[in-house]
Formats: sequence, structure tokens, C-alpha cells
Amino acid sequence: MVCSLFGLAFQDSMVKFASESISLWQFQFLRAAFNLTFLVILTRVIWGPGAFPRPVRIWAVILRSSLLVGAMICFFGGVAFLNLANIAAGLYTFPLFVALFSVILLGEKVGLQRGSAILAGFTGTLLILRPGADDFSLVNLMPVGAGLCYAGTVLTTRKFCREESPVTLAYGAALAFILAGSIGVVAFSFEPFPNLASDWPYLFTGWRALSWQVFAVVALCSAINLSSNICLAKAYQTAEVSWLAPFDYTYLIFAGFWGYVVWDQVPDAMTITGMALIAGSGVFVAWRERKLKGPKSGRFKQRWQALARVLFDPI
Repeated sequence: MVCSLFGLAFQDSMVKFASESISLWQFQFLRAAFNLTFLVILTRVIWGPGAFPRPVRIWAVILRSSLLVGAMICFFGGVAFLNLANIAAGLYTFPLFVALFSVILLGEKVGLQRGSAILAGFTGTLLILRPGADDFSLVNLMPVGAGLCYAGTVLTTRKFCREESPVTLAYGAALAFILAGSIGVVAFSFEPFPNLASDWPYLFTGWRALSWQVFAVVALCSAINLSSNICLAKAYQTAEVSWLAPFDYTYLIFAGFWGYVVWDQVPDAMTITGMALIAGSGVFVAWRERKLKGPKSGRFKQRWQALARVLFDPI
């Protein structure tokens, strides 16, 4: 798991490199097309050509896929403008949003300990965002928006998609990314906002001519994403999800590492403190959920969780 997160953090640093020559929508389209091709091959080899199950609740699959697309657009949308450490910290607020929304939307109870952990995590978020600072802009909120949307993805999966096959969810997510990328490419190729297209080409342009170097970077990102998710699957096959939570937060360390190595970005003391609060509170919430759930799941259930992580892990 640690090795895979090391690779995923490197992938994100490469996205930042490619963002100078490619649009967000073009990147999402090409990356999703590559991953969808892999998914088709994988499902045909393992289950056969007629093994694709129909959705039990198609509206729930669409909702989940839309939230996942929103999470990744916010995440990768901020890559061109923010430090990798800040982006990673924003995304990893999602366990805190999950805990908060579980109380508000699902009626779950939260005790003093979990409530204090959620408060500490959002305090860490404020330390990183610094909404009163002179250089604060709406772009700074994009990583937190990614965490918010991904929390919605988790809750939708937990509440409405328990009976769905991981293959169904994977295809739904892949097709949603293809659709979102296509719409963005077409819409922004006409440059409806010329001033924004000039100032923010990564976000407000459509299809751009790519050099073979940039195309190779996108292909490399897809390859790293897929191979890293296979490593994650092996981790989730051999240990409980809640037990792995502390290791999941090593991504914050690796994002800071690659930000320094590739982009010479060094987080300041306040940012590091905020990341520590987010990681600590997230690990505590996961630990509390593990205690409340009791005995670990059976082997078969863990394998399906691992397979699902391979097919549609968002990072």
C-alpha cells in the first residue's frame, strides 16, 4: 500500500507537469479512455463477454459516478495552481466529511471523541487554506471540494450501492469520466470565455495539440494509476480496511516529497501542522469506526472490497 501511494503521488506531480500543455478535460478524457480499455480487457478475461451485470439502482450508480467525477475534477483542477501537499491535504478531508454527513444525512450518532476529531481535522483544513490571507482565492477550495465530493461518493456507495457489482460501479465511473471529459473538450474548444481561456488555459480550454512527450506523460499516469491500484488491491486482500487507514495517510508525506523533488515546493510550518491534524483526526475516526463495527469481515467480502478498489480507486 505504501509503495502504491508513493507511485500515485508521483503520478500527481506528473499531472502538474503536463498541465502546462494540456487541458483538464483533455487529460480526463484520455486517461479515462486508457483505463476503460484496460477495464474491458480485464472483465472479459476474468468474467467473460456476457458477465456484465445490470445496475440494481441505475440512478444510484449515476449519482455515485457523478460525485466521483466531481471529486476528480476538483482534485486535478487544482493541480496546476496549488502545492501538491495542499491538494493532498484537501482531498484527505473526505473521512471527516463522511463522519459529519453520516450524522446529518444518515442519522448516525457521534460521540465526544469523534466530534472532537472532526473539529480538529477541519481546524487543520483552515490552517492550510488560510481564508483570510492575501493570496487566498476560490482555487484554494478546489481540493476541499474534492474531499467533499468523494465523501458523497463513499456515502452513496454505502447507502444505495451495496447490492451493485464492483464491475457495474467501475463501468459507471469510467463512462462518466469519458462523458465529462468529452463535454468539457467540446464546450471549451469554442472558448466561450476568452479572457479566462487566456489566463487559465488548463481549466478553460478544450482540445489542444499535444507533443509526444505530453502524451507519454498521460500514458505514464494511466499506467502508474492502474499498477498502483493493483498493489492497493493486494493490500486490501490481506488486511482490514480500517487497519490500513494510518498507512493511507502516507500519501500526504509522499505528496510533500514529490512536490519538493520535482517542483521545489516546501510546505511551511502552518501547512505541516494542518496536515498532521487532518491525518491524525482521520486515523482516529477510522479507528473508532473499526471498534464500533466489531469483528472483521470475512475473506470473501475483503476480496470484493479489494477488487472494487482496483477498478475505481479515484486517486
